[in-house]
Parts: sequence; structure tokens; C-alpha cells
Amino acid sequence: MKTFENVTVTKAANIYFEGAVTSRSLQFANGESKTLGIMQPGEYRFNTGKAEIMEILSGDVRVRLKDSEEWQDYAAGDRFEVPADSAFDIQVNKVTDYCCSFID
Repeated sequence: MKTFENVTVTKAANIYFEGAVTSRSLQFANGESKTLGIMQPGEYRFNTGKAEIMEILSGDVRVRLKDSEEWQDYAAGDRFEVPADSAFDIQVNKVTDYCCSFID
């Protein structure tokens, strides 16, 4: 899906890591929520409340889920899942555009 229809967008950006990662929150009529964002090159750790599906729209990253020793590579068109109440480390190799879907 390249576009979303009938959504509410929060005007204020979510800003992390001194502006190196930013996103905008989307709320759908059915209660579904997503963020669309950009990550600058660097290394970051994110904690999760809800389970997430991260879609890489463009860019190049390596990801290590909490309690894992293994890194996985992801590029445009790839996606990975993160369990609820967890965390992941991400190495962003080049500017990356992403969509994060929150799973209830």
C-alpha cells in the first residue's frame, strides 16, 4: 500500500536522538495506529510497549532484537516484527524511510 486514506495525522513530530530519528503519528478510524518516519545514519535502541511491524520503505539497516546475539539486515521492501514489551537495536547505514505499525 503506497497511500493511506481517512487518517488523522498528529501535527507535532516524534523526535528521538536529538533529531536523528523523527516520525509522525497516524490514527485510523478502526483504531489502528502507525508512524511514518526517517532515521539518519547511526546506532539506536528502541523500547516497545505494543508489538510492532517495521517496514523499511527505503534505506539499509541492521537489527538485533532484545536478548538476541544475531543481527539481521533489512533494506527497502523488507519488514521485521518486534514483540510487545521488548526492545531492539538498530544500525542505520544510510538515511532510512520507515513505517511502523502497532499491533494490539
